Amino acid sequence: MIGWRFSAYTPDREGTTFDKLFKLFQEILVHTSGDVAEALAWLTELDREYQLTDEDYGMADFIQDLIDKGYIQQPQDNGQGAPDFVPSAKLELALRRKALEDIFGQLKKSKSGNHNTRQYGRGDEHTSELRPFEFGDPLEHLAVSESLRNAQINHGIDEFKLSMEDLEIKETFYQAQMSTVLMIDISHSMILYGEDRITPAKKVAMALSELITTRYPKDTLDIIVFGDDAWQIEIKDLPYLQVGPYHTNTVAGLELAMDILKRRKNPNKQIFMITDGKPTCIKKGKRYYRNSMGLDRQILNRTLSLAMRCRKLQIPITTFMIARDPLLVRFVDQFTRANNGKAFYSSLQGLGDFIFMDYKNNKARRNR
Repeated sequence: MIGWRFSAYTPDREGTTFDKLFKLFQEILVHTSGDVAEALAWLTELDREYQLTDEDYGMADFIQDLIDKGYIQQPQDNGQGAPDFVPSAKLELALRRKALEDIFGQLKKSKSGNHNTRQYGRGDEHTSELRPFEFGDPLEHLAVSESLRNAQINHGIDEFKLSMEDLEIKETFYQAQMSTVLMIDISHSMILYGEDRITPAKKVAMALSELITTRYPKDTLDIIVFGDDAWQIEIKDLPYLQVGPYHTNTVAGLELAMDILKRRKNPNKQIFMITDGKPTCIKKGKRYYRNSMGLDRQILNRTLSLAMRCRKLQIPITTFMIARDPLLVRFVDQFTRANNGKAFYSSLQGLGDFIFMDYKNNKARRNR
């Protein structure tokens, strides 16, 4: 059974009581897969234990503010009694932004835009390099100050003129587009032995989706979940993602990912796979073949075959394995060599940093 371990609450010096409660509420809401009533119940327990509220602002005030600010809403009555409150689209956006802040907080200081490649030319992003003007260069990349300085040095102030030889251009990088499929394992092992592995995976997916949609708008991100089967989900569904009584059908996930990327016209494609286990299931016709013991040869061969197909299609697969069992390490090693991809054996805390770094590194490498 999964539980939470809480330490003594240390109040922030900044922010209103609502702000502090809202941060906790968002964190708990991801754990409860979007169950507002359960999240509020947990928050009420925390309030009793650590006195999060006071006589001037209580839990009832907080709930009313959530309603007034449009973060939670009550669906229309269907004749059987109105159901509990549910998250609004505004709250779903807030959850993604919080995940982005928590996981990719270092991006605050970086310039917004698209991914740079290692190719120089008539690109979009300026670098610190300058070069002489050549016929046909776009004037919007003209280094005005440097060009005027050259004219002053070459011709003097009295007979000042600006010739083509004085002009300098700011060098630029091409900016590439990337099509990414993120595969999330929702097999039962993601919550096995009391360790919650699905919540960090959801937070990474929310952060990555917010990162791409806001800062890399030309890129595409598709999200797949896989258990006994694989299916595509929308970004808005991420907070509600739950683990099921499933085995791990990695083949189904890879097949769906390849189908999606086949429809993308962008030549730069990649797959991220977050999992904690070896493949234990494939489908033969309409029947499932499952084997959780060891590395089943039939299942392994089908999985490695798809890894090699992705390699031929120049689709690198980066595997984030959130477990370190020797059998799993052996599988990931074979899988990575077959695809010529990458593998990280990451802690749950470091998952976000690993994914972002590889997202940028793949973008640069694929466009040399």
